[in-house]
Amino acid sequence: MRKLAVLLVILLLTAIPAPLHAAAGAKPPPVVYQRAALRAGTAEGVATGAALSFAAPAGVTEYGGASWEYARWTSRDTRVGFDATELIGSWTADTPAGTWIQIELRGTSPRTKWYVLGRWAYGDADIRRTSVSGQADADGTVNVDTFAAAKGRPVDSYQLRVTLYRKPGQAGGPVVRTLGAMASAVPKRASVPVSPGGGAWGVELKVPRRSQGIHLGHYPEWDGGGQAWCSPTSTAMVLGYWRKGPSPADLAWVDPSDPSPEVDYTARYVYDLDYEGAGNWPFNTAYAGRYGLDGFVTRLRTLTELERFIKAGIPVITSQSFKEEELPGAGYGTDGHLFVVIGFTRTGDVIVNDPANSPTNDDARRVYPRAAFENVWLRSSSSAGIAYVIRPPAHRLPAHTPGLPANW
Repeated sequence: MRKLAVLLVILLLTAIPAPLHAAAGAKPPPVVYQRAALRAGTAEGVATGAALSFAAPAGVTEYGGASWEYARWTSRDTRVGFDATELIGSWTADTPAGTWIQIELRGTSPRTKWYVLGRWAYGDADIRRTSVSGQADADGTVNVDTFAAAKGRPVDSYQLRVTLYRKPGQAGGPVVRTLGAMASAVPKRASVPVSPGGGAWGVELKVPRRSQGIHLGHYPEWDGGGQAWCSPTSTAMVLGYWRKGPSPADLAWVDPSDPSPEVDYTARYVYDLDYEGAGNWPFNTAYAGRYGLDGFVTRLRTLTELERFIKAGIPVITSQSFKEEELPGAGYGTDGHLFVVIGFTRTGDVIVNDPANSPTNDDARRVYPRAAFENVWLRSSSSAGIAYVIRPPAHRLPAHTPGLPANW
């Protein structure tokens, strides 16, 4: 009985998440995700409400050799609550044929210029979706999808701006359903200690498995599959979990011998012209929005937080880099890679659908040691906890971590 009582106490302590700062031995890195209040802000030709829609042209401009009517919406000043060194915007929108949107950000304390975070459309017939390089100045720069503040110029508050474009005289236009930004101040950390359990040990979600390797050489115009397609392959897996994605008619252009054509399709429709790749983080979550899903990019602080999503039935896509010996069981090293966390073993190790190094779709399931995974995901030389959260709007997000800023 004494042994049983001790075992029960251990199990109970394991199931109760400890405070995150206790796990790390220090205060966790500052991070917050803030969704823009679309009913507020300043509208120029935009109808506001639960979404932003094109009401009347505010003007006409030229882009890509064509004329476009535009309307514009600017958020209220959004206070971060700490000195942020990085911000990443994300959005979901409907862009019918003949329409597209541009997302911008500026710091308001200190005041900066407007930086373009993306020019986006679901399709590729009217514009080529793209990030914009060459935006560096004394206040910061945009690295593909991330605004990085210049040294000594952290951002304490910011605004988002979205411009809706349509062909002149066209009825309707784009509809922006969600818009937000993640702000963070990640410290330099060469290593990260393992976190305590968060209530999802022994839970594994039934996410379909997909390999990126079986697409090697497919469609060079969208970066040719294989190693380059970890992000769209992961995104396709999560959409498959939610039973969303392209129809058979949509897939008609893909080679009929392809074992998972939805991966090729996803790669095409997240491809970033300037970056020349399919790994733009918010382009992947915006793609999920095409199918009515809510998607955004954030940073999670620990695996304890990630467990909250698994317990709530939401798989999470994570970004990390590592040498082969740093992640036992991977069998490869990478400068940057994405896979889907689908659950945890009964001892707390991480179950993932890893699209890399998998000769078939069925081989994608892997189990990685908890401490090793957490370290290569959260350390500052990696992505410092980047995660895609994709789920139906009606599927509730887990409760936020008590005592810390809301990062989802």
